[in-house]
Amino acid sequence: MLSESLKQHKEHKSFGGKLGFYSHQSSACNSEMKFAVYQPPQAQYKPVPILYFLSGLTSTEENFMAKAGAQQFAAKYGLMLVAPDTSPRNTGIPGEDDNWDLGSGAGFYVDATAAPWNAHYQMYSYVVDELPNLISENFAAIPEKQGIFGHSMGGHGALICALKNGGRYLSVSAFAPICAPVRCPWGQKIFANYLGGDKEIWRAWDASELVVAAEYKHPILIDCGTADSYLADGQLLPEVFAEACATVGQPLTLRMQEGCDHSYYFIASFMEDHIRHHAAVLCG
Repeated sequence: MLSESLKQHKEHKSFGGKLGFYSHQSSACNSEMKFAVYQPPQAQYKPVPILYFLSGLTSTEENFMAKAGAQQFAAKYGLMLVAPDTSPRNTGIPGEDDNWDLGSGAGFYVDATAAPWNAHYQMYSYVVDELPNLISENFAAIPEKQGIFGHSMGGHGALICALKNGGRYLSVSAFAPICAPVRCPWGQKIFANYLGGDKEIWRAWDASELVVAAEYKHPILIDCGTADSYLADGQLLPEVFAEACATVGQPLTLRMQEGCDHSYYFIASFMEDHIRHHAAVLCG
């Protein structure tokens, strides 16, 4: 039975399991937050490991579940999938809906420290602390067996969450992640607004900076498409992350997928590889 604080909006049967969509009042974000949970058929009779997916800019809690083709593989390997929304919404912050890459749909998985965003945009704390507590309280999950992956902005989020919490996230992977936000236009715009002008503070939210000191050591899998326009625009910078990993001996598999772009067509093509990557650790 769900706790009173959690509201279920809809549920679908999928690959023998259940896909549900939920909302609750978040203490971290001081607003209503939404998320989706896929419970594989194995969860009907035993707790299962959890795999969090963080979506990219403009996405909601539904994009991944509708487009990635992940449920069939979660059912095959016995993993629970959890996908939160990408930001708080309808907070009343002036201009929160004015830009597609700032505000609504663009939480960037950091804890904002600059006004007015700091009143609500605490996505890191939400993903790392509040949401996992909700999942463990309401679903048949194994809290100590969790992994995380994501796409683009969410790939950035997955990397920083794992690198900051190596004992909590036993596996991590990413599709076309923003690997060095301190050095790219998206990251510089977001960090200036959410974190203020001190660029030294920004480094604590940059995967290419974090990996040097993180001692994460669990293998990281990253896929990028060679035809990704954001790769060409210098938004992703996977080579910067690869160089940082090489410097400290961090195990990394970086695959450049020929002809693939930034879309869910690309993500779906390699979804089983990523689910398998996580299952090898979480279910082994």
